[in-house]
Amino acid sequence: MSLLRALSSAVLIWITTLSSAWAHEVLPSIADMTEVDGRIVFEIRANVESFVAGIDLTDTADTNLAPEADTYDALRLLEPAALEDRFRAFWPEMASRITLTADGVALTPELEAVVAGPVDNPEIVRPSELRFSAALPEGAQTVQVGWDRAFGTLVIRQMGVDAPYDGYLEAGALSDTIQLAGGDQATPWQSFFNYIPVGFDHIVPKGLDHILFVLGLFFLAARFRPLLVQVSLFTLAHTITLALAALGHTKFLDDFFMATMGIEFIAVVEPLIALSIVYVAVENIFTRGISPWRPFVIFFFGLLHGLGFASVLAEFGLPEATFVPALIGFNVGVELGQLFVILVMFLCIWQAVRVDRGRNEAGQGLAIYATLFVVAIGLCLWNPAGLAYLLENHVWLFAGPLAAIFVLCAMSIHFRDHIEAYRRIVAVPASVAIAAVGAYWFVERVFL
Repeated sequence: MSLLRALSSAVLIWITTLSSAWAHEVLPSIADMTEVDGRIVFEIRANVESFVAGIDLTDTADTNLAPEADTYDALRLLEPAALEDRFRAFWPEMASRITLTADGVALTPELEAVVAGPVDNPEIVRPSELRFSAALPEGAQTVQVGWDRAFGTLVIRQMGVDAPYDGYLEAGALSDTIQLAGGDQATPWQSFFNYIPVGFDHIVPKGLDHILFVLGLFFLAARFRPLLVQVSLFTLAHTITLALAALGHTKFLDDFFMATMGIEFIAVVEPLIALSIVYVAVENIFTRGISPWRPFVIFFFGLLHGLGFASVLAEFGLPEATFVPALIGFNVGVELGQLFVILVMFLCIWQAVRVDRGRNEAGQGLAIYATLFVVAIGLCLWNPAGLAYLLENHVWLFAGPLAAIFVLCAMSIHFRDHIEAYRRIVAVPASVAIAAVGAYWFVERVFL
């Protein structure tokens, strides 16, 4: 079985490359829009280093993997005044890539101020604030705004009016026409449907730690009932804490940890999420079904993951007037993302499981996995721009591990006469790899 060990190591190496995607996370920019004395004013909280470095934030979920990573890291170490000077020099280029119109007439944005955050932990995104405005034509009634897709997601919040507009713009999208006097507030149903893709996006492709946890649940046993029990408990738990945190009922935890340890509560939650991945994966290696304690542990870990989702929501907030529908929509999107992960992996291992359970389809299975392997490797080498755009990362980060899974599934079919071939050759090595990534994340989040 030396070949199996070599392939298991390949799975580990491929999936471990995903671990870097947590360290330099890409966050949305938050813009508060206000009409003041005949001008439209935008106050934006953003990661200005990424703009100046020229990173395409739509094509990557991790700045470490961008070609401009070295420039970005150097900018992050600059003192605030130096970074502000660099941004002012960059502003003319950025302004040319901002779309701003009033009643269809193009406006010219003018930079008023930029305030860079302090240099603290270089492994944490440094928030900065910039303010720009443009003169409105006399009698203007509406505006539209957007920016180049390379600047990433832009959350727009209209301020100072009744029934304000609230938008989540991705991939260079242009906002709807916004009434300057207000009245463009989304209905509850609109907010619900608008935030479903936001929740989905924070699982696939951005939620790599949540993806690995769900896969850890999946690889316990290739049967419906154990998976249903685990996913149901996980869903119930993270729904509870997501709702409580989004409604502000967990703020006392932030206050407690800040007062006693000088750290935010999320700094404790994130390493524990990494440990949750390790636990479910390691238990897969030593058990063949749901242990008496596993449901309770999964429920507890689900509570932690809910707090992780809440930290994402806290980055851009939810519309106040339709808070509950937006929150429900976000949670539905999260669930759809989890189901999508399960569906994809089920389709990947389905033929291997059928053969393991006695179906006489070995030749068909080997042909299927040979074809899928060639496709996956082809995608790794080709890295098609459209797919990279959807995945917000290099295609090989996802296609590579799938290629390894296809090889392991083919091997389990080849060694189908061995007892528990699928479990020993596919589920256990995959769980080992998942546990190793979780352990790496834990060390990274605590010590690095």
